[in-house]
Amino acid sequence: MNRKEFLRAAAAGAAGALASGAAEGAQTPASSGSKKVSGEAVKGSTRAVVDFVIAARLEQFPADVVTQGKRCLIDGVAMILAGSTVKGSAIVRQHVRALTDKAGASILGPERMMAPAPQAALANGASGHAMDFDDTQLSTTPDRTYGLLTHPTVPALASTLAIAEQHQASGAAFLEAFLTGFEVECKVAEAIDPDHYKRGFHSTGTAGTFAGAAATARLLNLDAGRTSHAIGIAASLAAGLRVNFGSMTKPLHAGRAAESGVVAATLASNGFTAGDDGLDGQWGYFQVMGGGADLHRLVGALGKPHSIVDPGVSVKPYPCGSLSHPSMDAMLKVVTDHDIKPGQIKAIRLRAGTNILEPLRYKTAKTELEAKFCVPFLLGVIALRRKAGIQEFTDEFVESEPIQQMMTKVTSIFDAKIEAMGFDKIRSIVEVDLVDGRTFVQSSDERYRGSPAWPFTQAELHARFVDCASPLLSAARIQQAIGQIESVEKLKDIRELTRTLTA
Repeated sequence: MNRKEFLRAAAAGAAGALASGAAEGAQTPASSGSKKVSGEAVKGSTRAVVDFVIAARLEQFPADVVTQGKRCLIDGVAMILAGSTVKGSAIVRQHVRALTDKAGASILGPERMMAPAPQAALANGASGHAMDFDDTQLSTTPDRTYGLLTHPTVPALASTLAIAEQHQASGAAFLEAFLTGFEVECKVAEAIDPDHYKRGFHSTGTAGTFAGAAATARLLNLDAGRTSHAIGIAASLAAGLRVNFGSMTKPLHAGRAAESGVVAATLASNGFTAGDDGLDGQWGYFQVMGGGADLHRLVGALGKPHSIVDPGVSVKPYPCGSLSHPSMDAMLKVVTDHDIKPGQIKAIRLRAGTNILEPLRYKTAKTELEAKFCVPFLLGVIALRRKAGIQEFTDEFVESEPIQQMMTKVTSIFDAKIEAMGFDKIRSIVEVDLVDGRTFVQSSDERYRGSPAWPFTQAELHARFVDCASPLLSAARIQQAIGQIESVEKLKDIRELTRTLTA
């Protein structure tokens, strides 16, 4: 039974038809060869999450998980610092300032500011995703669309940092909670039917809420009952729509996920109740938000292996939608290999599937936020500058005549052959026509920069941190912060780190 049939049956009160449909549709083959379960057949996932959260202990996390977690923290903190400088983040901080003058946890940014943990998580989470420069969850099978799962670090980091500071937790407790929330977030995003994000949900906003709830529940040491209620509350608070890509609201999704997760677990810690099975059944998160789930991707899979190392996460080489990055690298290869100047270019074409062409939906860009999801800008900026960094993603540059003119030369073409290969990788072909009649064709490389197959070195990660933090922190503080993050489990109080990070 599909979603429309289910709703028609429910509206008509057709109990018999509904029961029959549920029996027929309880197990539907997914394109990965797994079995999707829906409706009342979705059971046991909430309990699996609760069991994982209450049993999580830092000393039991594998060494490679801890190492990769610290790499994600270095990059995530850098993204919060850099993102705090943009207009949207300033508006969020203004909103928080109007709500409260109470302290609790630090809000990273140009001015020293504190707020209760939920509001600090909101502000830091929104900053962390503001430049769309934060890491990306990988998919594991062709039916899970890479680039439309989650940006896993920021919701987990923003919630954990806020609640840990407010409770003066140790660095070890902070790291334990972060890794717990990260794993829950990724497994929830991986399990839910891909219809969830194909229909327009932004998974960073939805699945990210469970990161915040799980991390906070772990740090507050909630028992099984209260952790279950935290998940149930989070299931009702999870939100975020892709219609807001290219606006300030997209990064707000990450902030709201972090805030809502903290709120959910904090309420549960005080005895606030929710359904015991927030993820399960006919009215649970998986069925309502996705039309079902592949439960084997979550039940029995949490921590086996940890998503942070298998399949791993991708660190972005450019501050824009990750679905564009291999194509941008392909464009860069063309212009550098053949030393092509902007004036030599007659036309640029991108051949790709719907997984790239639909999210990157702007035909031309008027603002830097739209530019992050605009193929003509993303390929055009490489043609003009041979790079695309923070300096290129400004309203001033987007509005400038050279890039506006270059965007008119770029078109996108749907390629059915690429589409048929699946969405677990970002596949595309860039074609560049020159005014002298030559054409260069370059396929994107599935072994793209920042991926586990081609990761940033530790030195490159440190350089990213320096670039992002330099507008706010002195060189000495930057090096101190990097050292503290890389040995975070040794900090007696996480406030040692937040003091270093605040201006």
